[in-house]
Amino acid sequence: MVFPFFFTLFTIFLQKNSNFANKKDEIIFREEIMTNFVFISPNFPEKYWQFCDELKKNGVRVLGIGDTPAGNLSKELSDALTEYYFVANLGDYDQMYRAVGYYAWKYGHIDWIESNNEFWLEQDARLRTDFNVNTGIKLDKIDAFKEKSEMKKYYALGGIRTARQIKAAEGFDAVLEFSNDAGWPLFGKPDVGVGAGGAHKIENEQQLRDFFNNTPEVEHYVIEEFVTGDICTYDAVINSKGEPLVESMCVCPPSIADIVNNNLDSTYFVEQKMSENLRFWGRRTVKAFDVRSRFVHLEFFRLNRAHRGLGEIGDFVALEVNMRPGGGYTPDMINYAHNISMFKIWADMIAFDKRTTPDPNDDYFCVFAGRRDNAEYVLDHEAIMQKYGYAMMMSPRLAPALAPAMGNQAYIARFRTEGERDEFLYDTQNRK
Repeated sequence: MVFPFFFTLFTIFLQKNSNFANKKDEIIFREEIMTNFVFISPNFPEKYWQFCDELKKNGVRVLGIGDTPAGNLSKELSDALTEYYFVANLGDYDQMYRAVGYYAWKYGHIDWIESNNEFWLEQDARLRTDFNVNTGIKLDKIDAFKEKSEMKKYYALGGIRTARQIKAAEGFDAVLEFSNDAGWPLFGKPDVGVGAGGAHKIENEQQLRDFFNNTPEVEHYVIEEFVTGDICTYDAVINSKGEPLVESMCVCPPSIADIVNNNLDSTYFVEQKMSENLRFWGRRTVKAFDVRSRFVHLEFFRLNRAHRGLGEIGDFVALEVNMRPGGGYTPDMINYAHNISMFKIWADMIAFDKRTTPDPNDDYFCVFAGRRDNAEYVLDHEAIMQKYGYAMMMSPRLAPALAPAMGNQAYIARFRTEGERDEFLYDTQNRK
């Protein structure tokens, strides 16, 4: 009976070398659970290196793909990445496919593909589909998050109030008939688009005719009844069960469209505490769109006058969904307002599907005030810094690409009271 003899010897060996065996098993286990995260364009916006850094701290293998040469990356980003793959053009899908394919060949199955950027939303989904990555939106669901007309269907399923809409592709006569019920003015905007680019306020029938005659690719626009009020956002990190790990509220008194069209100064702020009404509608929207394992930046109108079929003053009406962090400095402002790190909370969601840090419950108003170089202000830069240096968190110069919407010079400060907040906004934006 040779087999029992060798089995006994093997058992004795394992018992005497249990530490080695356990250590070996542990090494294999760690290799098997290493998460491969492909981060697309991790250097833009510049602050996104912090997402990569927090992922690395959580034991995630972070694999970057970008169109900036590796030698031009910041040290912080380079240190956070396991490897970086340069592509000449992020919009060339063949290059992107080869980059992800290389990582899959070298490191094994890709677990996450993400850019946290609206511009690459559809391409991210295509890459997930082609590489069978199941932790994010795939092509079969992408229309609900990038087409404003598709968003309306999900809002309706969730019983969420939103402005009535018609596609311009239905033709001038159909839109004119729509105006008989919706009333003037109307608001036209691209069905797929980011920000206020291409938006039109349409006051009457003649302007509607001009809109149809003069707008390139007008068939790709949607037209809505015009809703007035502050734009408020529900910003959150959502886990795999559709539950928020952190929630915050921003208020944007002038809309981006008004800022761009009227050369206004950009202003918005993170609220000290979230409106419970907005929390209700934000969570309901997350459920209606079946959002999982994502940042969300959901936009709502807070009505400043009663609107037939939509609500009374102060009610929230859904505008659109964005499956990514708020733009610009919004993640930083949320951090300053609530003494947290959205970068870490998001990375904890990726690695552990839960939050690993407590809520400090230490809240401020955090305010963004933009100024334009071609305008004159009562208080100059030095006077602003002298008066508000105690509260100033950042005072960056903004890139030219951001200037039309946000200004050239920004001030970001935080305050405990509404009075301090409003005085800061007046002082920074009071023109001569």
